[in-house]
Amino acid sequence: MVDLIALEKEFLSSHIKEGGVAVDFTMGNGHDTAWLSKAVGENGRVYAFDVQEKALESTRETLKAENCPDNCSLILDSHSNVLDYVKEKICVGVFNLGYLPGSGNKALTTLRPTTKKAVEAAISLLDKDAIILIAVYPGHEEGRLEGEMLDEMLQGYDRRKLCVSKFKLVNSPTSPFFFAIESK
Repeated sequence: MVDLIALEKEFLSSHIKEGGVAVDFTMGNGHDTAWLSKAVGENGRVYAFDVQEKALESTRETLKAENCPDNCSLILDSHSNVLDYVKEKICVGVFNLGYLPGSGNKALTTLRPTTKKAVEAAISLLDKDAIILIAVYPGHEEGRLEGEMLDEMLQGYDRRKLCVSKFKLVNSPTSPFFFAIESK
């Protein structure tokens, strides 16, 4: 069976650069933030966003437990405000849409308007040969609607500038899937 997380890491690894700039648009419990921190190294920079203080606390603990370099800016703000914080071009951006795993509050979730704005901003920040991965969780209503919105939105980009792919288990409609947006 296809391991989507392993596939995502494979895509990211081919674009991430030592000393590069990466963004975790939805830091959650900090696992992607930690992976990105190690991948860009001490001379790199990682910006991580979440609207929940609990996510920042959990991410701080994850970074410490995994002995990550001191190269992360943890930002308590919506990913839709990324351009207020990130001024450099990025080699990698990661989104895990939905709600904070283990939070118990499944009503607090990413939303289409802020996700759309954040993805548009992420695309504008892409360096050459860079990637954005967006994991979508259609098992809840807003997740399904976010996936549909992204599908429609991403079809509109010029394929000569961006390569947009979608990876989905066809016979499991509520399973997570992801989009890969690669700059040329």
